[in-house]
Amino acid sequence: MSALEINIDNFDALVLDESHHRLVVLDISAEWCGPCNVLEPIINSVASEYDEKEFLLAKIEAEDENMKIAGRYGVRGFPTVIAFINGEEVDRFHSAQTPDFVRNFIDINLSKI
Repeated sequence: MSALEINIDNFDALVLDESHHRLVVLDISAEWCGPCNVLEPIINSVASEYDEKEFLLAKIEAEDENMKIAGRYGVRGFPTVIAFINGEEVDRFHSAQTPDFVRNFIDINLSKI
């Protein structure tokens, strides 16, 4: 599973609305961010272990208009990964993490559905 690219224009439909049907995990990152570049292959690899019907991995680049999404959710650093269920934030983590951490994050949030 590769991350679906999100932007300010499609955020509500592809993250909030979709989270009423399945878990949405949103990776908010920036190209210039070292920890973001470390986390990206880890989160993509872990996500590939799951059925796309279980959850959607989404990614938004925190630049230009997309910074409004980061601001809306009080993001203070990158990467920030937020889990959404039923249109609401239910969990988050910051910075690069291990595959086991990411897998546990997904599993915990899938259990909330």
